[in-house]
Amino acid sequence: MARTPLRSDLIEEITARVLDGRLPAGARLNEVHLARELGVSRTPLREALIGLADRGLLVSAPGRGFLVPPLDLDEARRLYPLVAELEALALRWTSPLELAGLPDALDAVADEMAAAPADTDLSEVDERWHVLLLSRCPNPHLLRLIEQTRPLLKRYESQYFGGAGRAGESIGEHRRIAAALRDGDLPAASAVLVRNWVKALAYLGKDER
Repeated sequence: MARTPLRSDLIEEITARVLDGRLPAGARLNEVHLARELGVSRTPLREALIGLADRGLLVSAPGRGFLVPPLDLDEARRLYPLVAELEALALRWTSPLELAGLPDALDAVADEMAAAPADTDLSEVDERWHVLLLSRCPNPHLLRLIEQTRPLLKRYESQYFGGAGRAGESIGEHRRIAAALRDGDLPAASAVLVRNWVKALAYLGKDER
């Protein structure tokens, strides 16, 4: 007998559909069809949709149900500096004693990005690099805040990495962060990390014009 998806499973599945484009920006969700596809009743589905609206990944429109919000440069302007500062704080919270082996592991992921074909969407690998970067942070509350914000940000990352030459620039900054960590210089690594995010936002602004 097939297991009925839990609310957390539904949130994870709907999030995946938003991020991979099966539920594109601007789309209105058909709750009846979606419940049938996912094999659930309307009640747990609606609970999951309300949870995703609370997180900002969906919006609830009176009389129209739930919508996937359109990509919005103003939203990106709010998100990128926020994530930059949260990640830099998580990095500074990490003890230099906990950094052993981390720079080499970060460089290995950067090598993977550099070796990818030119037309590859590197947003997933980039996310893995950032998760690894913060993996030694001992503050679970801070990491939870970052994790809750990450899906909102991922909607914009594919657009950023689609720009010519941007992957190489981002990889270079990743290597500089790893080098600073290898030297035990957390302030320098944090500064480059913030610059990496700010530069990505600047590129998105150029794309919008």
